[in-house]
Amino acid sequence: MELLHTVLAFILAIGVLVTVHEFGHFIVAKRLGVKVLRFSVGFGRALWSRRGGADNTEYVVAAIPLGGYVKMLDEREGAVSEDELPRAFNRQPLGVRFAIVAAGPLANFLFAILAYWLMFIIGVGGLKPLVEEVSPASPAQRAGLTGGDEILAVQGRRTATWESVVQRIIAGALDDEPIPLTVESLNERRQDLTLDLADLSVDELASSDFFGKLGIEPRRPRLPPVIDRTESGSPAEQAGLQPGDRIVRADGEPMDEWEDWVGYVRGHGGESIQVELERDGALMTRSLTPELVTTADEAYGRIGAAVRVPEGLNEGLYTREQYAPVTALGKALVKTAEVSGLTLNMVWKMLLLEVSVENLSGPISIAQYAGHSARVGISRFLEFLAIVSVSLGILNLLPIPLLDGGHLMYYLIEVFKGGPVSEEAQLLGQRVGIALLVGLMGLAFFNDLARLLG
Repeated sequence: MELLHTVLAFILAIGVLVTVHEFGHFIVAKRLGVKVLRFSVGFGRALWSRRGGADNTEYVVAAIPLGGYVKMLDEREGAVSEDELPRAFNRQPLGVRFAIVAAGPLANFLFAILAYWLMFIIGVGGLKPLVEEVSPASPAQRAGLTGGDEILAVQGRRTATWESVVQRIIAGALDDEPIPLTVESLNERRQDLTLDLADLSVDELASSDFFGKLGIEPRRPRLPPVIDRTESGSPAEQAGLQPGDRIVRADGEPMDEWEDWVGYVRGHGGESIQVELERDGALMTRSLTPELVTTADEAYGRIGAAVRVPEGLNEGLYTREQYAPVTALGKALVKTAEVSGLTLNMVWKMLLLEVSVENLSGPISIAQYAGHSARVGISRFLEFLAIVSVSLGILNLLPIPLLDGGHLMYYLIEVFKGGPVSEEAQLLGQRVGIALLVGLMGLAFFNDLARLLG
C-alpha cells in the first residue's frame, strides 16, 4: 500500500506539473493566433484522447507520464495549406515565437507562487528553531550560539522554523561568505552573530547530518516511549503490542524516550528484538521483528506503531505559519524567489564543479519525496509541487537544444544575426542536446540507484 501510495502521488505530481508547463505554451499560442494541433500530457501510446475547439485540437493523455508536448501547425513538420500559413508557428514574428516558448517555464513559476500561496493560507507547521545544545569547537559554538537560543533570522530574513533556517544557511554557504544570524537567548536578549562555514563544503551541509556538521542539537519534544496505536497487520500488532504499552528495554538496553526506541527499531530492520514492556503496571516480554524498508537514501526498520503524545507536550516547541490571503501572496512571492535563487545558484556551482552532481535527483527520489509529502498532508504536498515546479522551470530555461531554453537561445542569436539559425546548426544542436539530456538523466538515475542501494 505504501508503494502504491508513492506511485499514485508521483503520477499526480508529474501530471499536474507537466500539464501546467504545456498549458503555458498552449494558451499563449492560442491567444497569439497560432493553430494548436495536439496537446499531450505524457508520451507514447494514447490512453485517452478527444478533439475539441474551433481548431479541432486533439487532447491526449499518454502512457508515459514523464513529460508532454504541444504540437503546433508548422511547415517544418508537414504541409500547410496556403490559407492557414498565417497561423503556422514558423511564420510568426520573433516576439510571438519567443513568448510562446517562454510561456512554459513561466507557467511553472506562476504555479509555484499559487502552490505556496495555498500552502500559507492552509497553514504549514514545523519545529521552532530552538537550540538544545551546541557541540564544543563547532561552527555553531564559534559563532556564539548557546543552548536555549532561538534563531530569529538568517541573513536578515525571519526564520519561523528549522526548515527555513536550513534552507537559508545552505543558500548563504553557496555564496562563500559568513552568514549573519539574529538570535534570542533565554533571558530574551537579542544579539547578532556571524556563522563562518569556511571549513564546510555545501555537499557536507546538504547531507543528512546538517545539524551535526554545524554542531547544533535542535530542541525536540521528549516523548515517553508509550504506544498510542498500531497499524493493522503491522509487525507491532503481530507481536502483540497494544495502545498504552510503555517500552522499557529492547534487547536489554533502556528506552528512556520514544526517540531511543525509534532509533533502535530503525537500526534493526529484519532482525528479532526482545522487547520488555510495561502494561497496566505489569512487566512482560515480547519478540518483535521490524520490517526492513529501503529508500533512495537509506534502509531502516519499521514496526507500524505511533507514539502517544501527552497533552500540552508540544506547547512552545511547534509553530504554524498561516496568513490571510493578501499576506500569503507576498510570502509566496518571496518564497518562490528564494527557492529559484537557491536552485540557480546550486546549478551554477555544479557547473563550476564546486558542488557535487550527487545532489541531482531522478524519478525514483522524486517519487519517494512525492509519496512522503502526500502522507504528511496537503500543505507539504503543495510545497513539494512548488519546489519541483521551480526546478522544472529553471531546467527548461537552460540553454540546451531541445529544451525551451535552447529555442530561446536560437531566438536571441536571431536577434543579433538578423536571421534564423540555419537548419544545419539546429540539427547539430539537437544532437548535442540529446547527448546532454541523456547524460543528465542517466546521472540522475544513477544517483537514485546509488542512494537506493546504499
